[in-house]
Amino acid sequence: MTFDRKAHWETVYREKSPSDVSWYQELPSASLEFIRSAQVSSDELIVDIGGGASRLVDCLTEEGYTNVTVLDISGQALACAKARLGVLAEQIDWCELDVTQYETSQPVSLWHDRALFHFLTEESDRNKYITALQQSLKVGGHLIIAGFAIGGPTRCSGLDTVQHDAMGLMGRLGPRFELLEEKHEAHLTPAKKKQEFSYFHFVRRSSD
Repeated sequence: MTFDRKAHWETVYREKSPSDVSWYQELPSASLEFIRSAQVSSDELIVDIGGGASRLVDCLTEEGYTNVTVLDISGQALACAKARLGVLAEQIDWCELDVTQYETSQPVSLWHDRALFHFLTEESDRNKYITALQQSLKVGGHLIIAGFAIGGPTRCSGLDTVQHDAMGLMGRLGPRFELLEEKHEAHLTPAKKKQEFSYFHFVRRSSD
């Protein structure tokens, strides 16, 4: 039987509140630090991949970013974020979609992904993700990607995960991308368990 990724995540957000999932952060400090360091203009397109019910969009709105897309496969997760933001939700582009199918005609200046890529355990899905990234992110654009560090959890939310390090990601992204910075974080879950995360900040240097 083929795994239904959308059905899985809709169930997760029907059965749990956003503050109960293991990846929940009241304040996404590391992500904000990297986004600020990228110094993209407030009107340039930022896409939060797998953003779901994350509070990152709240912070970006507060800091004056006006061109933000939140992409998630779960409509339930996006509904949670919309309800929390209230009228401010009208300023955000909400995209209910599997990232492997993402397309946009507007060049992306910053692609942010905290804890989605590590759920793509099939090589074909990882290749589709990279294709979507390469077709969307402009030259000079920034990629901020985070997930379980080597030695971190191998399962999350009932699913297997794949851990990545800098060398592995650089090999997958190829010479188009330059690694600017990496950071490790011990994330404390709502259940008070530590999960080792790695954050990587790349810039796209060329189109070929």
